[in-house]
Amino acid sequence: MRNPWIETPLIESAAFSKAVGCKVFLKLELLQPSGSFKSRGIGFSILQSRLDPENDGKELHFYISSGGNAGLAAVLAARDIGCSCTVIVPYTTKPAMIAKLRAIGATDVFQHGNNWFEADTYLRENFIDNQDEQPDAAKRKNIYVAPFDHPRVWEGAAIMVEEIARQLPPREETASGAFPADAIVCSVGGGGLFNGVVSGLETYQQSRKIAAPKDTYVVATETKGADSLAHSIRHGSLQSLPAITSQATSLGAVCVAPRAFENAQSPPAGVKVVSAVGSDAEAAQGVVRLADEHRLQVELACGISVHVALMIRLRELVPDLTPDSRVVVVVCGGSNVTTEMIVEYRQQLGEGWK
Repeated sequence: MRNPWIETPLIESAAFSKAVGCKVFLKLELLQPSGSFKSRGIGFSILQSRLDPENDGKELHFYISSGGNAGLAAVLAARDIGCSCTVIVPYTTKPAMIAKLRAIGATDVFQHGNNWFEADTYLRENFIDNQDEQPDAAKRKNIYVAPFDHPRVWEGAAIMVEEIARQLPPREETASGAFPADAIVCSVGGGGLFNGVVSGLETYQQSRKIAAPKDTYVVATETKGADSLAHSIRHGSLQSLPAITSQATSLGAVCVAPRAFENAQSPPAGVKVVSAVGSDAEAAQGVVRLADEHRLQVELACGISVHVALMIRLRELVPDLTPDSRVVVVVCGGSNVTTEMIVEYRQQLGEGWK
C-alpha cells in the first residue's frame, strides 16, 4: 500500500528572509493530497489500522469528526487503501467544505453539534460504541479516527521533522548532530501537528545520541478566540475555552490534547516551546503576504504562523537570531480558502481591520 501522504518541498523565502533578518524556510504542507498537513497524521493512523492483523479480512469503515481538513485527509487516505469513510462535522462547517467532502468520495457527511467536541461525541455514541454487539461484527468494523489526540497521529506528523532535517542545507553545526534549524513555527488547533513536531525533534536528538542538545524553539501559534493552548498555559492547567470565537475555525478545538499541554509545559530536552497568539486580522495579513510573495493560498489557521514568523516579536520569542539562523514555517495549508476570500481579507485590512 502506498503512503497516503507525500514528502513536501522545503524552500527558502528570499522575501521573508530579508524581512526577518535570518533565513526563513517554508515547509509546504499545503501540497499534501488533502491540501493540508492532516494527510500525514491521519493518513498514518488509517494505514496502521488497515495493517493491523486484528483487522485482517474485515470490511473496515472509518469515521472521523472534523471541521473539514481532517475529514478531507481521512476520506482520501481511506480511499487509497480501498475503504469507506464517513465524516461528522459541526453546524459551523461551511456548505462548500461539505460539498468538497462528498465530491472526493466520503461515504456520507453528517452535521451535528455547535463545535467539534459535540460532533465527536455524536460520532462515538452512534457509530463506535457497542458495535461489537452487532450481528456482523466478525466481518465488519467501524474504526474511530482521532483528528488530533492520538499517538499515531503525532507519529505521522513527526515524519515531517526528519524530512526538514534532510532537506535543509548543511551547516557546520550539523557535524555535532544538532538539529539544523533554530526554530519551527507551527499552528496549533487540537495539538496534532504541534505534538508531532515536538516528538519528531525528540526522536531526532535521541537517534543521534546528543548528550546536551542545543535548544530548538517550537513557536506554537494560535488566533485569539481559538487559543486553547495559550488559554491553558495562562491558567497553568488544562482548560477549555467557553467557545470558539475566531474566524480561524480550523483551530476550533475548545481544549487541546492533554499531551499538547504537557509538551508546552515540560518539553523534552533540547526543545523549547513558546506560545504566540494573534488576531484574525493578523492571520489574514499572513494569508495575504503569502499569496503576494509566493502565490500560495492558505486559510487563516495557517496564516497566523506566517504572520508570527514575519513580525518583530519573533525576535522576542526566539532570542539571539543572527543572519545565519534558520526558521522553518510549517505552511500547514487548509482547504477553507478561496481567491475571493483572500481578496476580501485584503479589502478589510485596507479598511482598518485589526
